[in-house]
Amino acid sequence: MRVLTPGKVTSLFDPSEKLRPEAIYEGKLESQFRDYGVDDTDPIRLRVRETYELMHTNQTVEFVRGQWEKWLKFDNFRLSVKDALIKLNDLVDESDPDSDLPNIVHAFQTAEMIRAKHPDLDWFHLTGLIHDLGKVMAMYGEPQWAVVGDTFPVGCAWGDSIVYRKTSFNKNPDGRDERYNTKYGIYKPNCGLDNVMMSWGHDEYLYQVLKHNNSKIPKEGLAMIRYHSFYPWHAGGDYLHLCNQDDVENIQKWVLEFNKFDLYTKNNAVPDIEKLWPYYEQLIEKYIPGIIEW
Repeated sequence: MRVLTPGKVTSLFDPSEKLRPEAIYEGKLESQFRDYGVDDTDPIRLRVRETYELMHTNQTVEFVRGQWEKWLKFDNFRLSVKDALIKLNDLVDESDPDSDLPNIVHAFQTAEMIRAKHPDLDWFHLTGLIHDLGKVMAMYGEPQWAVVGDTFPVGCAWGDSIVYRKTSFNKNPDGRDERYNTKYGIYKPNCGLDNVMMSWGHDEYLYQVLKHNNSKIPKEGLAMIRYHSFYPWHAGGDYLHLCNQDDVENIQKWVLEFNKFDLYTKNNAVPDIEKLWPYYEQLIEKYIPGIIEW
């Protein structure tokens, strides 16, 4: 087993991946996903950039702590998982450059591809279906910059691979606070992601909702939910100095496996949702039944 040296955690990234032919998903090159190029004449690109600028300006340590206080009392509303999913039919993710469809379509696209590739892991199918369910906050008054998009730690220096990193944090006061603007900030080397305060959004919220309501989804599924939007880590290679052995050898492995289905299933083919409901309803009943507290 590898021995950790503070600040030097070995990633699972395989350099040989760069030498392989570029994969194609639904007729689209891998490199064509997550295109955050700036083009103010393109309404989707403009919407995406404005959402991230608001996020990166306002996601501070103080703000995240306030969101914990607001949302993690779990007294905001009571709703079944299915009813929460149906609400996503009215949500288009303003941070997503790859899809302009309601979020419930993406939920079923992700779940069905996982089901096809991992037919024996029913908890994985359900994880794919509900992974964005924390976005329901947007239906209860939360602005999308506090709900959607890539996540990142607050309380330390921002990683270089964060989208729009060069300019989007210019107005964030934590960048001028010596408690928060160094490499480690408020953290210790290799403290583990469990001990890192992430920017507030749908990942952390749904993870905490599932824990609070005693979901039976295994820890691998919960890790996928909690960190699937943490692209600066699992895709950009940043923040390894905060990771421990389990983060890199176990959690990252599952998050990377999930990411293939989350990102590369985005297309204009809409699944027959009504036909699929019975299968997923029995999974909801198995792993997180009834009316739950949000």
